[in-house]
Amino acid sequence: MSFWNHIKKFDWLLVGSAILLSIIGLISIWSSSSSVSTSSDYNNFYKQLFFLGMSISAMIGISFIDNRTIRENPIAMFIFYCFCIVLLFGVFFLPEIRGIKSWYKIGFASFDPIEPTKLILILILAKYFSSRHIELYKLKHIFYSGIYVGIPAILIFLHPEFGSVAIILSIWLSILLISGIRVRHFIMILIVFSLTIILGFNIILKDYQKERLLGFITPQADPLGRNWNQNQSKTSIGAGGILGEGIGNGSQTQNGFLPEPHTDFIFSAIAEEMGFVGVCILLGTFMLFFSRILRIALRAQSNFCRLFASGIAISIFVQMFINIAMNLGLLPVIGVPLPMVSYGGSNLLFSFIAIGILQNMKIIKA
Repeated sequence: MSFWNHIKKFDWLLVGSAILLSIIGLISIWSSSSSVSTSSDYNNFYKQLFFLGMSISAMIGISFIDNRTIRENPIAMFIFYCFCIVLLFGVFFLPEIRGIKSWYKIGFASFDPIEPTKLILILILAKYFSSRHIELYKLKHIFYSGIYVGIPAILIFLHPEFGSVAIILSIWLSILLISGIRVRHFIMILIVFSLTIILGFNIILKDYQKERLLGFITPQADPLGRNWNQNQSKTSIGAGGILGEGIGNGSQTQNGFLPEPHTDFIFSAIAEEMGFVGVCILLGTFMLFFSRILRIALRAQSNFCRLFASGIAISIFVQMFINIAMNLGLLPVIGVPLPMVSYGGSNLLFSFIAIGILQNMKIIKA
């Protein structure tokens, strides 16, 4: 198949929605770059623009790799999995950035090993359960798959990156449910998780992390301290109204009151400057994006493709849900970016790589 014939067979609604989300993010990053707190530093905007170009190129390149080649090479998957584990372990020897050890500094950019880890876990879980879905009544399969998930989840938890842990566990549970786990086994897993969370809060969490959770529970207790970020976030959203205050004119964003407007709180920045209309366009684009992935999942002729597509949709949906809920004050601040919208080359790159694999599944119809 020629290059152009291959490209013509892309799901362009899926690709277009992903690119539109990235463009919305670029507009907001450009706007927040001119705020008082950044002193008109547009480096983040130019870097994100570069990352977008690189991500689209990677998506096109990956789409030419037959997904059957990927699923029929479990050894290659396992080697890549081990490489991700090494990267996750290696960050413990790096200096902290904002209290977290998560990124490798490479030139002008930072690399987050959590992003490729999420992708390889979805591939491994899709491979594992695609050939064992009729045997899920056996607890050993839940246990073995839990080991694959548990090792990176523990390492990420110790970084600490609680949002990413929640995403990884959500991927695992969702793929288990889609594969046909028994209800009683699912309830048993939830009980174990609940006990682990209680234990973690009392023993593992640091004081500042407990403060964040307590601030979420009592949002009016310390409005100028631990609750400042979320209060400013909700103020920004409320200030946007129907049409917003205009790109580059958001009072909270431009005057430096909204923290991290290019990453964790980019949804609030978009709501403030683009208003309810902008938020509807953003959420509508996300819904189109998810519908196209689910369309690929429903039309897939193999369990592997169906589980992989479902896992990607779940991963990005959970990230989106946590970020927006965080901005609205419905969840505590746990540092989850808005996928393909927030500043971050690693998230953007591996999201588009996943889209490239999905494109091949659509074209090959495997």
